[in-house]
Amino acid sequence: QVQLVESGGGLVQAGGSLRLSCAASGRTFSSYVMGWFRQAPGKEREFVAAIRWSGGSTYYADSVKGRFTISRDNAKNTVYLQMNSLRPEDTAVYYCAADTSSGWAYWGQGTQVTVSS
Repeated sequence: QVQLVESGGGLVQAGGSLRLSCAASGRTFSSYVMGWFRQAPGKEREFVAAIRWSGGSTYYADSVKGRFTISRDNAKNTVYLQMNSLRPEDTAVYYCAADTSSGWAYWGQGTQVTVSS
């Protein structure tokens, strides 16, 4: 069982930056894949980025490539999402999730990111 807690959301102007953190606790495995998803008002949840706990391979949605960077600190059991050049359309609740090979089984509570014009 894994517990995930996100932090770092807030209100920023377009073009600004935010860094989200996801702290994981409980039993973890090096084969886990950690990811970030987001959900805007009235829209479906969408994939943003993912990283393999072991090896560090990364994956990004086309909408955030070149602007967002996902990383992890294995010693701290923490995953980060550095968001640069933010746009109003990035406004959403951002969720951290973990894939233990059985799908995205574990989710955090979400953190609000609001980008103003």
